[in-house]
Amino acid sequence: MAKRLTLLFFLFFLSFLSFQGLERTYAQYDKQQFFYRGQHLLFEGRYQQAIDNFNKLIQLDGTLHEAYFFRGIGKYNLGDFIGARSDFDKALQIHPIYTLAYHYRAITYSRLGDYEKALEDLKEAIELRPGYNGLYFSRGVTYLLSQQFKLAEEDFNRFIRFEPRVSEAYLNRGACYLYLKDTVKSLNDYNTAVLLNKFDPEGYIRRSRVYALQENYEKALEDLNTALSLEPDNSFAYFNRALIRYNKDDLTGALDDLEHVLEEDKGNALTLYNRALIRTQIGDYNNALDDYDMVISINPNNVLAYYNRAALFIQMERYGEALRDYDKAIELYPDFANAYMNRSYVKNRLGLFAAAELDYKTAQQKVSEYKSRLGDTTYSAFADTTQRFDRLLALDADFAKKDFNNELLQYKDVDIRLKPLFKLLAGPGGASTALEQRYYYEELEKFILKQSIPVNLFSTEPDLEQEYLDFQREQIKALLALNPSVADLNFISGILDFQNKLFNASLASYNKAIEKGPANVFYYLNRAALQSEMIEFIASMESNVQILTLDQSGTTRTRVQEQGRREYDYSGAIDDLEKAALLAPDFAYVYYNLGNLYCMSGDFPKSITNYSKSIDLYPYLAEAYYNRGLIQIYLKDKEKGCMDISTAGELGIKDAYSVIKKFCVTEQ
Repeated sequence: MAKRLTLLFFLFFLSFLSFQGLERTYAQYDKQQFFYRGQHLLFEGRYQQAIDNFNKLIQLDGTLHEAYFFRGIGKYNLGDFIGARSDFDKALQIHPIYTLAYHYRAITYSRLGDYEKALEDLKEAIELRPGYNGLYFSRGVTYLLSQQFKLAEEDFNRFIRFEPRVSEAYLNRGACYLYLKDTVKSLNDYNTAVLLNKFDPEGYIRRSRVYALQENYEKALEDLNTALSLEPDNSFAYFNRALIRYNKDDLTGALDDLEHVLEEDKGNALTLYNRALIRTQIGDYNNALDDYDMVISINPNNVLAYYNRAALFIQMERYGEALRDYDKAIELYPDFANAYMNRSYVKNRLGLFAAAELDYKTAQQKVSEYKSRLGDTTYSAFADTTQRFDRLLALDADFAKKDFNNELLQYKDVDIRLKPLFKLLAGPGGASTALEQRYYYEELEKFILKQSIPVNLFSTEPDLEQEYLDFQREQIKALLALNPSVADLNFISGILDFQNKLFNASLASYNKAIEKGPANVFYYLNRAALQSEMIEFIASMESNVQILTLDQSGTTRTRVQEQGRREYDYSGAIDDLEKAALLAPDFAYVYYNLGNLYCMSGDFPKSITNYSKSIDLYPYLAEAYYNRGLIQIYLKDKEKGCMDISTAGELGIKDAYSVIKKFCVTEQ
């Protein structure tokens, strides 16, 4: 469920395709073809293919500012704002007065939360092209995001003067009025937006919120029903309708709507929190407790979840657990008077009378301090004992304000797996085009050419028919019967056994190959990969799979899914790769594989060092950027990590963009 508080950027894609840069004729026909193909791919929404296209164009001519600009547009639409910003930077380095790059870089800065730089870019763009109305729209959005509502209103006024039929402008100006507490003007703008675009559910959803503020729940409900008739899977409409139904005492209907939201977004903390409150009210205590547990696992700093779970524990007469939750709530927010008051009650029930008296006095002191400083908006409202903290929360409620260092729209932990190790496997290599940056390592090419069956370097198993593998195994078996001491034949036998999941037989064959040819780097590479995959296979059978886990707030950790936890030893595989590195210090994939194994062993600095070395040797190794980026995010170096993930996406790893959307984009 996206947080959609009037943050609609009006992107003029039609305008940028007619810019002056395409008027000049390129000397080479190929460049024009790449340009036109890339533009069409952008229009069709095939952004990954468009990026691949512009990569090739940049390889042909790295001085084309438009190529970087268009590639930035593709990255922006995939949610890769850091990568998009980098491309707009390059476009402006080549062409410093390129208005569109300033405009789109400003939009990108806004999405990254850097409003000051966004406004600087928009100022520059407006000075270059003061008659370009889209700039005022974008600046209005930026002012709105940075809570400069009057300035935002002025920019939307100007835009609407020249573009009176753009519904998004009225939606955004309506939001300005709403923040300025002018519900009459806000409602008028939302009415206009609905008239201009009757088939956009957003207008109805926005208008319903004004009706809800006016306690006109019937009209609010009518608008949300209309929004859902237009877009039946709009989780934001379901969420808002749940709030309206709750206010109309339709608890069953509210729960049903929250269930719809959770079908789309199982880890949405705010929805789980609201469902827990309703379940508590209807006496469904065990399920409410499950919901609070999930909220806290998603966001361990959610003070209201601890506070309300403690109240639930009191109703269940589980006073020890209630005490722990009040302790945590007070640890997070020491001015929380109600938490002191309630903890005093719990301590009395546990016979801790002196401690209960102390908590009661502290609560009274917090209340007195609060009353003496009511005019100071920086003072925490948690000392206000008149406030209820068990009401359902909307997206823009007190829950979202500065007193809560909390992201509302978080997801449950997401298991992000490293891209796998490279190894030599049976199967022909794919054909490469001239513009692809293929890795060439002379010793590898020689080794592949002299093998008795086709082999190549893969990270994932090629899609081969079982009959093909069986035939190759029989062929190698016959050759081995005649020449049992040939190292390469034992090595190929190990490959085929591995691809048939015969791990022990494969290991025995690799051991023989290394015994006969102890100076062959590729033997060690494959044996290390086999040992690693054997560990992973055993771990998966025992449900102890080690995974890299990240959550939406950037919290990251390595954890083991525990059922009779065991530690797994990668030292044998690491030793093999360290030997390989001594034999072939210029072979990029050895260091990539070492990066993986050190990561799985928990030695992240060594892991990063090895990924970096692999990239130094082969700057187009996409998997190394991807894995290094994950680890840097894990280590909370998000800027570097997201840049690496962006580069991985640029180099063709499609998974990169889902990672970027989860961990590199701050929801506005």
